[in-house]
Amino acid sequence: MTFSPELEAKFEKLLRSYPPGRQRSALIPMLMFAQDEVGSVTPEVIAEIAARIGISELQVREVLSYYSMLHTKPMGKYHIQVCTNISCLLTGGEEIWEQARKKLGCGHKEVTADGQFSLEEVECIGACSWAPAIQVNYDFHHNVTPEKFNALIDSLRKLH
Repeated sequence: MTFSPELEAKFEKLLRSYPPGRQRSALIPMLMFAQDEVGSVTPEVIAEIAARIGISELQVREVLSYYSMLHTKPMGKYHIQVCTNISCLLTGGEEIWEQARKKLGCGHKEVTADGQFSLEEVECIGACSWAPAIQVNYDFHHNVTPEKFNALIDSLRKLH
């Protein structure tokens, strides 16, 4: 499998930054970078990264199954994670989750018909002090209200 020259350079730099025998430490960043470029962690991505690091595909799949930020099927252009852990739950996280499902017309780990949005309910995104919080791709949004959520989705839709 071939990746873009930019991703190849990132992989090379990552693998060089660890001493021999420790390249496995590059696994999660490599998976995330590949997912960003390919759209998901495909069987081909798994095989390629396993070979580059020198571990089995099963070992890659074990890591893949543990981390919720890694996906084996394509997500939307805008992947929305809504936190419903205790801090967010107590400050309106469940209302945000319901608003997200209603506004987008999809549920947990589903993608909208146009492929622009995917939705995921998550346990924690580490933003308890600013709850309720959501994450869109790698961007955090704090103190979210149903109105703020609607405005955010509307602004993302206008980008197309």
